[in-house]
Amino acid sequence: MRKNKLLLIIAVTTIGIGLTAALTAAVVVYAGIYDISATRQHIQLTHSLMETAMRQSVRRQARNIDEPPLTDPQMALRGAASYHSNCVQCHGAPGVAQSAIGLSMQPLPGPLVDAREHWRPRELYWVVRHGIKMTGMPAWQYRLPDEQLWELVAFMQKLPQLDATQYAQWTQSTTAPAGGQRNAAAQARPAPDFSPDVERGRQALHQYACNACHSIPGITGSDVYVGPPLKGIGNRTLIAGTLANTPQNLARWLTHTQEVKPGTAMPQLGVSPEDAQDMAAFLATLQ
Repeated sequence: MRKNKLLLIIAVTTIGIGLTAALTAAVVVYAGIYDISATRQHIQLTHSLMETAMRQSVRRQARNIDEPPLTDPQMALRGAASYHSNCVQCHGAPGVAQSAIGLSMQPLPGPLVDAREHWRPRELYWVVRHGIKMTGMPAWQYRLPDEQLWELVAFMQKLPQLDATQYAQWTQSTTAPAGGQRNAAAQARPAPDFSPDVERGRQALHQYACNACHSIPGITGSDVYVGPPLKGIGNRTLIAGTLANTPQNLARWLTHTQEVKPGTAMPQLGVSPEDAQDMAAFLATLQ
C-alpha cells in the first residue's frame, strides 16, 4: 500500500513539474520575454548546449561516410579557390577578415584555420554538404558538385599551414565558380536512365528557397504570400498560365524561368536539370 502511495506521489509530482515547465515556456514564448536580437549574446549555457548538440549530431550523422584520399596538392589548390569564393565571407582566412555579414551573425561563424583539429574530414564534408540548422551555415549540396565539396575539405587540411601571403598565392592561382553557379558537368542533362527522386525533390525545393515565397505542403516555414500556394499544383492545367502542366514543362519552368515567361517576378534560381526533375516529381504529388 505504501509503495503504491509513493508511486502515486512521484507520478503526480512529475506531472506537476512537467506542466509547470510547459506553462513557463508558453509564457516566455507568447509574452515575448526572450530577447531574440542579434545584438544580445546567448547566455553561455545556451551557447554550450547548442554547440554540444551540434558536435554530437555531426559525429553521429557522418560516422559511415567513406573518405577519399585528400593528399593531392591540386585537389587542395582547387579547394582554396572554392573556399575563397564561397566561405571566406563568413569564416575569414589568414590575413582576410570576415565580411560584415559574417561578423554580425549569431552564433558567430568562427575561423576554420583549426577545423582539422576538431573535426575529421568526413565530418567537415558532412557539415559543408548538409549545413547546420539555426546557425546560418548553408547546405552546399545543391550549390556545388560533390567533388568540389571534398576539395574544400582537402584545402581545410592545409589551411593551418598557410600565412596571409601563402593564402593569397593559393587563391590567386586558380578560380572556382561561386555557390549557385555549378560547373558544366553539374549543369549537364541527367543520364537517359535517370529516375526522378520525389523525396530529394522535396528537399531541393527547400534548399532553393522556394518556400520563401510559396507555401508548399510537406515543407515547413513561415506563412508566405509572395507567390501562389503550391497546394494542388499537380492538378492544375497550366504552369504560370503559359505551359501545359507536365513534369517536363515544370522542370523547364524551374530551369529557364525568364525564357518561358520573360519579365515574370519569379527569379531564375540556377536549378540544375536533375534537381528540376526531382522537384517536378515532388510537385506532381501535390494533388
